[in-house]
Amino acid sequence: MLTTERHRLLLLLMVIVVSVSMNAQSLSYTMVELNCENLFDCEHDSLKQDEDFLPSGIMRWSHARYWKKVNNIAREILSCGESEGGYAIPDLVALCEVENDTVLRDLTQRSLLRNAKYEYIVTHSPDLRGIDVALLYSPFSFGYIDSRPIRVEPLKDMRPTRDILYVKGRTSTDDTLHVFVVHAPSRYGGEYETRANRVHVVSRLAESVDSVRFLSPRAKIIIAGDFNDYSTDKSIKILTSNGFVHVSDDAKGVNGAEGTYKYQGKWRSIDHVFLSRSLLPNFRECFIADREFLLCKDEDYGGIQPRRNLKGVKWQNGFSDHLPLVVRFYF
Repeated sequence: MLTTERHRLLLLLMVIVVSVSMNAQSLSYTMVELNCENLFDCEHDSLKQDEDFLPSGIMRWSHARYWKKVNNIAREILSCGESEGGYAIPDLVALCEVENDTVLRDLTQRSLLRNAKYEYIVTHSPDLRGIDVALLYSPFSFGYIDSRPIRVEPLKDMRPTRDILYVKGRTSTDDTLHVFVVHAPSRYGGEYETRANRVHVVSRLAESVDSVRFLSPRAKIIIAGDFNDYSTDKSIKILTSNGFVHVSDDAKGVNGAEGTYKYQGKWRSIDHVFLSRSLLPNFRECFIADREFLLCKDEDYGGIQPRRNLKGVKWQNGFSDHLPLVVRFYF
């Protein structure tokens, strides 16, 4: 009798342990931020300045090169799901420098990502080159609720820029997430001369964040994207002074990457992820996914650098000039 009862207790204990283990695995959540570096299709949009990325353009952008690019980005995203605990596809992927619905459909439905069954939201911005931001999400772990583009009216002498993307959804544990995807204006023309443009975009972002917080003071908010600024710059300080935690500030890779971007031989990070303090209890880690296949030798300055798709106009059959940021949570 005692032996039978002991077996029952042991069996019950094993069931509890397995159940807890399974729940722990199911609660793990991954988000990726990636600037895709010019993910253009091969078709001309008469309303955009996309002539460089046409078969007749300076980049000689053929269908073969396009599909290699799409599958390389898919491979890069998939690699971000690897961890010591096993593999799971990223739940959310914030993308910058994507042209339109066509490239998002091809990426999610016709590339190496097709079996992941990602769905997506993409902006349709007045950016002159036609590049936008997007969010891929797994419908199995993120229940879409709402989304909207946030238009940024340009300052005087400022080129039209990308919309900010806002997406609201619910995790499988019934946690509501508010996600903002940003691609701030570049430094082309000089850092000082263009600084006000980036500050203007982030100020507009802060207004939108405040609107969410007004309705839900404990809202769980993620801000991710390419800010074209460093952690010490004014635009970034707007967010950190507004109660956001810069979780990517000290992110590093395991294969030598000290930032998401390398410029004139120096690693720096212009891609960033911020979390509201209400989300910190769920935060696990943030790192740069510098897989070996995403890197190549830096012939000009030594060391390594991101294996980009184009160097000037020369085809490299690479991935991007940015490395992805990976953020892991537990819900």
